[in-house]
Amino acid sequence: MQKALCASKAIEPMPAPDKSPWWEPHVHADRRPFLWARARIAAALRSFFAGQDFVEVEAAALQVSPGNEAHLHAFATELVDPAGRRMPLYLHTSPEFACKKLLAAGERRIFDFAQVFRNRERGPLHHPAFTLLEWYRVDEPYDALMADCAAILAIAARTAGGARFSFRGRACDPFAEPQRITVAEAFDRFAGIDLLATLRGPSPDRERLAAAAQAAGMRVAPDDDWKDIFSKVLVERVEPRLGHERPTILYEYPAAEAALARPKPGDPRVAERFELYVCGVELANGFGELTDAAEQRRRFAAEMAEKQRVHGESYPIDEDFLAALAVMPQASGVALGFDRLVMLATGARHIEQVVWTPVVEPDGV
Repeated sequence: MQKALCASKAIEPMPAPDKSPWWEPHVHADRRPFLWARARIAAALRSFFAGQDFVEVEAAALQVSPGNEAHLHAFATELVDPAGRRMPLYLHTSPEFACKKLLAAGERRIFDFAQVFRNRERGPLHHPAFTLLEWYRVDEPYDALMADCAAILAIAARTAGGARFSFRGRACDPFAEPQRITVAEAFDRFAGIDLLATLRGPSPDRERLAAAAQAAGMRVAPDDDWKDIFSKVLVERVEPRLGHERPTILYEYPAAEAALARPKPGDPRVAERFELYVCGVELANGFGELTDAAEQRRRFAAEMAEKQRVHGESYPIDEDFLAALAVMPQASGVALGFDRLVMLATGARHIEQVVWTPVVEPDGV
């Protein structure tokens, strides 16, 4: 799975907004404190990364592939050259492919405040154009990124002038050491499901997971595959319990749910993938990066086959990315939803309060 804030949770009811345009002075005046806090937090995080010898990069938004995750939807466009020749392009859903090419080129510590684009996503936590703060460390374990995430929460809180993060009645201490819990431990603790037992064969055991989910009182549809059931358990039973009072790092995802992460040494059933949760909100998604180009190609093909099956479309594979991956050094990387971070730090209720120029909604929405 591409570094992504989960698309499966994108359909959410929006609070009834003021229908006046965002540029009306009275609307902007209500949003200004959140937006100015956003600017201060961005400046503080740039200082944080500069202090650790990171260089800020700017990944191009136009790419030959927007990413190859089955349930992410991109915006398509077209390049027309002076001779009139046409080439399909996409607005990227993450700067990941471009950033990894820079690692292959020789950069070692990079970060990007990237404007990214996701179609079919709108809600209190989702906007079609938003900012991912993405950063990479060459030859460093993904545990280093977990430490970065903890530091970033504290920086955002101090900069916004608050001692607590809050969202929908949930509170979290951004200065507390994050709780770390594996996905398998979380499934056992919050749903009574032995997740690893479903991963003992050559492929995930759909029937075993379905039976366990039903025994836990969950509805499983006949056409739900293993990934569908895994997602239901995660969304319904696990995620609402994470990031209360202190941040939570959920790590060691099943390999089937970590298409761009390398397997955990000694246990290929799970991968070096983690997510950061605060107030029940998924805030960041990090990997120990996969550098096996052949395996990455296989995973992309599987994801695009699933996308074609479910959504009736697929995206091209970036061959240039796979060529770069073959020479990329070992690295770890993470993407953090910057708009969500600002929301939590300032107490904003929905994402459009912290986006400088929101995208206009279709008529009738």
